[in-house]
Amino acid sequence: MRRLGEEAQALEVARVGEEGKVPSCQKGCAACCRMLVPLSAPEAFSVREWVRSRPVEQQSRIMARFAETKVRLLSTGIWQQLSELCEASDHCSDEIIDEVNHRYYALRLACPFLEEEVCTIYDERPAACRELLVTSPADRCEDLLANPVDTIFAPLRISTVLGLLWQDLTNTSTRLIPLPLVLDWVEGHAGSTDRMWKGTQLFDQTLDKVWRFLSQSFSGDRGAGGG
Repeated sequence: MRRLGEEAQALEVARVGEEGKVPSCQKGCAACCRMLVPLSAPEAFSVREWVRSRPVEQQSRIMARFAETKVRLLSTGIWQQLSELCEASDHCSDEIIDEVNHRYYALRLACPFLEEEVCTIYDERPAACRELLVTSPADRCEDLLANPVDTIFAPLRISTVLGLLWQDLTNTSTRLIPLPLVLDWVEGHAGSTDRMWKGTQLFDQTLDKVWRFLSQSFSGDRGAGGG
């Protein structure tokens, strides 16, 4: 699924390239690493396994950064909001999600996986991180609330697809998990990692979610979808 998303995005990057637009994102440009990143449950389990695979010293640094982030979010009430959004049975309005996103971004908290402005989990980073590309000047990203940026439309959002798949498979409300909550969420759902499904079932259901996503995405305003 990750490769499918990347290949779909590569086609979009090539398309805008024909219009003279190229991504301005470069290694060391970590402005977007202060944004709130949503993960699907399968991605959350994958991230936890990646953390466990790291040397003990690195694990300790990562866990300490997650703990610091939690304390900061608890003190502002944002942690509680994110927890409620994570387990909400009803679809939340864009207004509510935007308000939480803005409050989180205003704190300018660096991603727990960021070290010296470099992503330490780059090869295993969430789909949402992979899908965010801009063609506007990089300095605009220093304040995404004040400066308009030009994003490249993401034809397929893998986190959303996998989140919807997880809902169907487990009959639960969890769709997307905010990155700061990911380790806590996985610890609370450790038993789910032992569940198994037939590969053909997973493949068919995933393709169904992909088609539904693409149908909705391209039936609306393409420009609005990339905003």
